Amino acid sequence: MSQPSSTNQSGKIETLTIVGVGLIGGSIAAAVKQRGLARRIIGVGRNLKRLQAAQQAGLIDDCRVDLKEAAGDSDFIVFCTPVDRIVPGIREAAAHCRPGTVMTDGGSTKQRICDEAATALPAGVHFVGSHPLAGSEKQGHAHADAELFAGRVCVITPHKGADKDAVARVNAFWEGLGCDVREMSPQLHDEILAETSHVPHLIASALAATLRDDNRPYTAGGFRDTTRIAAGDEQLWAAIFLSNREALLAGLDRFEEQLSNLREAVAAGNVEQLRELLGRGRANRSHL
Repeated sequence: MSQPSSTNQSGKIETLTIVGVGLIGGSIAAAVKQRGLARRIIGVGRNLKRLQAAQQAGLIDDCRVDLKEAAGDSDFIVFCTPVDRIVPGIREAAAHCRPGTVMTDGGSTKQRICDEAATALPAGVHFVGSHPLAGSEKQGHAHADAELFAGRVCVITPHKGADKDAVARVNAFWEGLGCDVREMSPQLHDEILAETSHVPHLIASALAATLRDDNRPYTAGGFRDTTRIAAGDEQLWAAIFLSNREALLAGLDRFEEQLSNLREAVAAGNVEQLRELLGRGRANRSHL
């Protein structure tokens, strides 16, 4: 019979499994290695050659393409896959986890994941949603950075009735990576991230798509800075947008209202209104 999952007396995780060893998963592995937070790290993914490359780079100790097999050996599992693959992964892993195993994720939407994950857990196996507010438009473990999470906010979103010890373990895990951990409901998280991340990405993508080929040589810092995040993977971001559809649409409504006000001021030649609206934007930006 499998023994209950646990950490050792020092608080170090015995076996940490990272599902999806890309930029985020690879950076988690690098930070865990640097800080000595786990005795062993297993990387799980669909491409064995990439996993072997991550192992050769020293990010992980073992690699598996069978999540069920890895789950049975794990004490703590972090899902760093696209948001539409997190819940299926939780369901697959949960049936093979030992009692006491804790699972979390790095997905940038939380309501749907937390609601669906809560119904997929056998007794003694726990999931606590989380989202480190760190990343890059770059992809792959080759860009892993052990300091990616240092000083960054990580939001954890326990569902109602979540196991307190599991919540504490997830909190301690992200704090161990250097994060400023904050707790809130999944719904509030999604409303906030729609405004601070999802709407900006959609707008940057729309702006980048308006660029005509003949004008590309004339882009400078302003256009490049404004559209930098549009370089993110379209499959990943399409899944994020649809997972947070309601909050995204509400955020777009607010943006369209602001854009309409600016357009009207320009069309009317209303310099005072235009200055007021631009000044409001500058003031908000200066507080970041």
